[in-house]
Amino acid sequence: MKRLSCLWRFALASALCMFALRAGSADAVSEQVIVGGAVKTTLTLKVDDLKAFPADQIVSVTVTRRVGDKETASSARGVKLTAVLERAALASADQSDWKHTTVLATATDGYRAVFSWPELFNTEVGAGALLVFERDGQPLAEREGRIALISARDLRTGPRSVRWLARLDVKVLKE
Repeated sequence: MKRLSCLWRFALASALCMFALRAGSADAVSEQVIVGGAVKTTLTLKVDDLKAFPADQIVSVTVTRRVGDKETASSARGVKLTAVLERAALASADQSDWKHTTVLATATDGYRAVFSWPELFNTEVGAGALLVFERDGQPLAEREGRIALISARDLRTGPRSVRWLARLDVKVLKE
């Protein structure tokens, strides 16, 4: 029953986050992302910090996006979300806390997307979750912020794409 309750809360939190509204303005451009919450080391990362990650943790992916009524493909380059989370390190009181931990990505305009720790570290989704700083070899445009988050391995990438990424909050769900 405890497991069902925890999963139910996660599903509810996910659904609520997916339907958040975006305001979207030039004031919303993000210059850095703060990684906090249940981590050993709070991080404040700018684009240059992301570019300084080891080469094996920086990935380029092709992403198909809908712009207006047509689809366009572009190349996005960024750091694996799992690499950023490993650098911050989960601060856990219990060795199985990771099993019920979430990562809440929040934009400067309040838009949110959520990931579970197990999906990031135990599924293909984690390999495609990136903190993006370049698109088609150029810095991100203001409409995306300097740092954005994409989940390139999702079947539908839009709902968990977070432009103007400002925060990553690690939360351990407890009963």
